[in-house]
Amino acid sequence: MKNRLFSLILFLTIVFYGITGYHLLTGWHPVIMMFIAIVIGVLIHAATYALFNLLGKGLKQISLHTITAVLSAIFVFTVLKYFGFGWPTLFYSGIIALVILLCIAVYRFQKKRNFLSIIFLIVTVISAGYIFYVLASSGTDPFENEVPLALTQDNSFLLDSEPLQNPAASGTFSVQTFTYGSGTDQQREEFSSGIKFKSNTVDGSWLIPDWKGKKKKWRERYWGFGAENFPLNGRVYMPKGAGPFPITLIVHGNHSMIDYSDDGYGYLGNLLASRGIIAVSVDQNFLNGHWSGDFMGKEMPARAWLLLKHLELWKKWNTEDGHDLFNKVDLNNIMLVGHSRGGEAVSIAAAYNKLPYFPDQAKERFNFNFGIKGVVALAPTDYRYNRKIILNDINFLSIQGSYDADEVSFWGMRPYRRLQFTDSISRFKSGVYIHHANHGQFNSSWGNSDFGAPTKWLLNLEPLLKEEEQQEAAKVFISAFAEATLKANQEYRSIFKNVSIAKEWLPNEYYLTSFEPSNFHTIADFEEDLNITTAKDSTRLNAQNLALWKEQILATRDKGSQENSAVILGWDYENSATVSEKGVYEIMLTAKNSIPFSAHSSLQFTLGAGSHKWLDINLTEVQKEAKTEDDKREIPQLDFTIQLTDHTGQKSALKVSEIKGITKPLKTRFTKFEFLDKEMIGEDWEVQLQTYHFPIAYFSKNNPEFNTEEISAIKFIFDQTEYGVVVLDEIGIAEVD
Repeated sequence: MKNRLFSLILFLTIVFYGITGYHLLTGWHPVIMMFIAIVIGVLIHAATYALFNLLGKGLKQISLHTITAVLSAIFVFTVLKYFGFGWPTLFYSGIIALVILLCIAVYRFQKKRNFLSIIFLIVTVISAGYIFYVLASSGTDPFENEVPLALTQDNSFLLDSEPLQNPAASGTFSVQTFTYGSGTDQQREEFSSGIKFKSNTVDGSWLIPDWKGKKKKWRERYWGFGAENFPLNGRVYMPKGAGPFPITLIVHGNHSMIDYSDDGYGYLGNLLASRGIIAVSVDQNFLNGHWSGDFMGKEMPARAWLLLKHLELWKKWNTEDGHDLFNKVDLNNIMLVGHSRGGEAVSIAAAYNKLPYFPDQAKERFNFNFGIKGVVALAPTDYRYNRKIILNDINFLSIQGSYDADEVSFWGMRPYRRLQFTDSISRFKSGVYIHHANHGQFNSSWGNSDFGAPTKWLLNLEPLLKEEEQQEAAKVFISAFAEATLKANQEYRSIFKNVSIAKEWLPNEYYLTSFEPSNFHTIADFEEDLNITTAKDSTRLNAQNLALWKEQILATRDKGSQENSAVILGWDYENSATVSEKGVYEIMLTAKNSIPFSAHSSLQFTLGAGSHKWLDINLTEVQKEAKTEDDKREIPQLDFTIQLTDHTGQKSALKVSEIKGITKPLKTRFTKFEFLDKEMIGEDWEVQLQTYHFPIAYFSKNNPEFNTEEISAIKFIFDQTEYGVVVLDEIGIAEVD
């Protein structure tokens, strides 16, 4: 019987492997491929049969109770893995196997204390001890902590006026705090009996159809209300004074709904109120995740709509004669701040604000049209809502940490690039990338771990900024944005143009800032077509003596898309035996460009360091063979020259470092075990660009004969390092404010 079964399975192996091989298109004859496949199948079958025979003989020496105990453990822990132990499968399996081996080692040592038992026990104890020691530790910082370039530079040339005051310093207003709500929240006293002002409820059932089943049952049992009567609950930080004051709504993101999130932005609320801006931290905890389920982003319209309903409430109070809040609010100066899913919600709310109808269901009429002047997205999502939000004519800021384990890429730069300025009002948009900042510490109640236990035990927390440092950085940038957006203090824009202006107020860290004013005139942004020699308005592009020249869409660390195309330029004089000239990338302008060059404008572009390892793909086979595993070139400190040529042939040049240094790739180690990073997070870095501004007047200082109003060519000359790669984008001209 055994031989017949073996023969039957062997026959089936030959048939099915033969069919597969015959139809596998490799260029070889199908009969040859069929024969090869059959041989492979037979070898696999024979090897597997022999292995299980060997294991079977070994199992005969083990008691049935031991076998069933091990199998039970495998089943029990497999169920646990899929029930909620969110470790990567391979790592989880290895840990469970190690624990089982440790138990077996202890049991064997008790039964038979011979040499092999002792060695087995020692090895398993040391292995398990090391693993659990690492899990219990805060991790390590594997990368050198260099002094960031931007914080070592002299910034005196960047300001023509008096030095700025620290935007994160408390202002002159005393602050009063209170809450408002519907009074129906049976879990939280501050939104029931503790409210100062009673608010109405709103029917959001049409916005969140997934409010049903167990989600509906358990949420309504916990909160005491449902989607038909969502409360408008807010935690207010109010400057004392006559007003009217600008107002900012701050909204949290997704977190456990029973671990309340709205109290985590008091550091922002108190600061803004002390500087004359009403701040309201909006409660939307009832929309957050719970053991009974997560709405998985389908609640995003509700998050956005509720913000606008809060503004409706404030408008009612503001115009209600005799109300304590009568005429306290300047509803033409509104800012929305959101964190995580809230960071996506504020962009949706700003888009809804101008619409006549709800776009997903035209039966619902909108009539908001509030004076929303600015949107701030902290570590936002940009993929939860099933529509792509394109904002118009609004100030925008997004802030992201490089160690954000929840949103591992800078998704806020996608709405940043989609945002369009269509009128003549002066506005701006900015992005700030903070090295070593994580996701949760922008909220003072979320903590330094972006995952809950047990997954949090895998996170490498040692490199993180301390919570007070991360929040201090957030205060500097958000308050500066508020000053420029709500209070017309335009000088605070300079912080986003060159972060070294704020170096005295910020933690010693790497900051990459992007900035684009509404008067920016694009010369080349590499989004037009597949032709790498052309740009907008008949502009011609050319490269000489470069080892790398290509345009491509930039990837995120997890292989997603940044939704942004850029040009990648590389030079490698060390591995070139023929090129004696330096590499050059040139933009040749024509009369059709109508570019507003003048002594009052700035050449502007975004730039980031690429990996010099990308150059290796262009080496000859001889050069590749000459390289060894130990032949690892250091990451160079990049620099190069920018040369402008006017229509008469006069030239003037500046080095990039004369304005701002080029930051090396900011590498990360998210987990305590390096091999887990790729599985859980992705690559150890991703391309992040920052903006460089070169006042045209600086070029005329270098050459008085240079005509600043008639520029015919822009050259990027890679003459400062022997090799390197840069990513270049969004080249253009902006009027100096």
